[in-house]
Amino acid sequence: MENYLEISRASDLPKLRERWLYRFFEILPGALSLTTLSFALLFSWLKPVWVAFFIIPLCLYWALKVIYLSLYQVTCFRRMKKNLKVDWQKKLEDVRHWQNIYQLVILPMYQEDWGVVKETLESLKDSIYPKDRMIIVLAQEERAGEKVREIAEVAGKEYGDCFYRFLTTCHPKDIEGEAIGKGSNVAFAGKEAKKLIDELKIPYQNVIISNFDIDTKVSPQYFLCLTYHYLTSENRLRSSFQPIPVYHNNIWQAPAFSRVVATSNTFWQMMQQERPEQAVTYSSHSMPFKTFLEVGYPHNLVPDDSRIFWKSFFKYDGDYRVVPLYYPLSMDVVDASSFFKTFVNQYKQQRRWAWGCTEIPYLLFGFLKNKKIPLRKRIFHSFIALEGFWSWACASILILFLGWLPLLLGGEEFNVTILAYNLPRLTGRIMTFAMFGMVCAIILNILHLPPRPKGISPLKNLSMIFQWLFLPPVLIIFGSLPALDAQVRLMFGKYMEFWNTPKVRKNLKETEDSPL
Repeated sequence: MENYLEISRASDLPKLRERWLYRFFEILPGALSLTTLSFALLFSWLKPVWVAFFIIPLCLYWALKVIYLSLYQVTCFRRMKKNLKVDWQKKLEDVRHWQNIYQLVILPMYQEDWGVVKETLESLKDSIYPKDRMIIVLAQEERAGEKVREIAEVAGKEYGDCFYRFLTTCHPKDIEGEAIGKGSNVAFAGKEAKKLIDELKIPYQNVIISNFDIDTKVSPQYFLCLTYHYLTSENRLRSSFQPIPVYHNNIWQAPAFSRVVATSNTFWQMMQQERPEQAVTYSSHSMPFKTFLEVGYPHNLVPDDSRIFWKSFFKYDGDYRVVPLYYPLSMDVVDASSFFKTFVNQYKQQRRWAWGCTEIPYLLFGFLKNKKIPLRKRIFHSFIALEGFWSWACASILILFLGWLPLLLGGEEFNVTILAYNLPRLTGRIMTFAMFGMVCAIILNILHLPPRPKGISPLKNLSMIFQWLFLPPVLIIFGSLPALDAQVRLMFGKYMEFWNTPKVRKNLKETEDSPL
């Protein structure tokens, strides 16, 4: 029965009946979104009164939801600030045998510059954790070319003696059954790390593996905080540990629209920390190495960071969870050498994230296969996944346009009614009420900004406030559209390959004595 854990698409299933069922589940997300938007357009023309009475409670629902989630966001922010002040080393003194825990950090890289890699390795070196309990794996790709191998060689020379072990791996290209991307690289690096850990005779349950993007910079006490939560969790071998991704590495250099996208994503992850029953591993995260080996890291699909959670969830019959750390990691905002390239890269990154809609057929099919998972959990997670991706694709479009569509398409008979006169005013007032969420976002963003680098004008502080004026178009261009794009591709079986977001730091300039 566990063969279903390895499914990446409908064609992986040998039985025709199951293949058609899985294909139906692949079509479902896009069909729901397109049907919703088509009906909204059609009924705005044929039944404008119906649409008017639909959009008013919808706007009210979303306004209340924004306020509700904003309170979660504020609560998480306060917990994060509190955790940053905690002396985690002192707290660990009361935990037995914490010194026996090893940190295995895998850093998958593609064609990133040495400056990006160096900053990440520096943050690991500066972290407050016994370095004789840290194993770093720089996981390069054979397909990336000679430059990456040169970077790995330099990294080994500069940082090889800073940790207990520093390992470089080279993931071979064109392995049958693998998908190009981060997941297959991490899976290969994990197997290589296992050989080293077996050689060192370290018990698997004493190793925490952290799968970090190459631009991930850790806060000084991150591994102390992680170790404390790992050792004090009720069922640590059935848990993943999720920090908060904060996009601060290059936030002062990135354009306003990409800052809004990145900060909005941070705030969403903060809200999820307050709702662990809905949380799924995302981007940089940590888990027990024993579990990593038992489950097997996904190597045949794009959204590996969420799939490892769901694969573990099914492997252990629903007995798996995410433990929120309320602790930040710093990562890159999307940026490029020009405004247009940044725009394109931001869209492609959002579309890759939205490709997580492939988890819907995986979940629905898995819930039919695994009857050991309680029915309540199966219904709950199915609804959360469907509603989440439907909202991602449709909610912003409906809220921003549906208040006006009946007026544009409903005809003169509708436009002369009192309802038509009051509709845009009423929806506008309701959504003005929802501005509470934007105000919270502005305040929290300002409170948590890193210091402004030298050479950046003080006027840039104002742009950090006024950037939120871009939120409505950002929600459409970098929210709904890439989500619809991904869902329609899945609907028609046009499976996406992994797209690696280029890491560009406009302030990173190699010094004359740089080894590269």
